Amino acid sequence: MPVELNHTIVVARDRRESAEFLADILGLSVGTPTGPFLPVSTGNGVILDFATSDEPAIAAQHYAFLVSEPEFNAIFDRIRRADVDYWADPGRRQPGEIYHRGGGRGVYFLDPSGHFLEILTPTGG
Repeated sequence: MPVELNHTIVVARDRRESAEFLADILGLSVGTPTGPFLPVSTGNGVILDFATSDEPAIAAQHYAFLVSEPEFNAIFDRIRRADVDYWADPGRRQPGEIYHRGGGRGVYFLDPSGHFLEILTPTGG
């Protein structure tokens, strides 16, 4: 059996707020809570288990989601409708723009806990 990523824990200020934000933006569903975790499953079966932390600071992580061109358009529309800030670069020097690389497109944005999210389309190479 090949090695596959099954799940990862996403520490959040409020697990429900962050899970619902991601699910709404990506057009996914929030699953049934399992203990301290609130899952959001991606199309390739990877589960993001959101967990609330009482720590005052959350260590920001980066999560990138590969999507088709039509999915990118729909997600990007939801980002704009929700008035979420977005950037073409991880350094946040290009606000309000998307990037174009190798025939693909992408954009960065923050979740409610400060995690740096990215959606990107496949590239030509």
